[in-house]
Amino acid sequence: MHPLRKLRESGKPTLAQITELLAEDIVFNSPILARPIQGRQLIAPIFTQSSNTRGSGTYTAEFKIDERTTFLRWVGTMDGHKFESLEIIVDNEQGLIVERTIALRPYPALKLFRDAMCAALNDKLPPDVWDYPTP
Repeated sequence: MHPLRKLRESGKPTLAQITELLAEDIVFNSPILARPIQGRQLIAPIFTQSSNTRGSGTYTAEFKIDERTTFLRWVGTMDGHKFESLEIIVDNEQGLIVERTIALRPYPALKLFRDAMCAALNDKLPPDVWDYPTP
């Protein structure tokens, strides 16, 4: 079982617990953000808030693609609506996460999730991660 899954299934992970799983130069790709984010200090609060924002759910699939790459599927709810994620996690030689790419569906639940995450993290992330610059 991937350490991130194990931590999330154990309850509401703390910022310190999440931080321990991340490489210093981790990259996160998410549909809630306008661009990838890099760095443990920016990403740890996102992963922690995500566990507190989305509703109940369970991981329904996990398999290793190769020695360092894991696929996870999660199904749950967001404000009572079905919500699903598919993700690819890449670990380094030390077992720390160096890249996480996530896809979320359906769009209406994704929008609810994004809006809640933005409200919770708006002052903790650079403003250019939430929207494209306006000309």
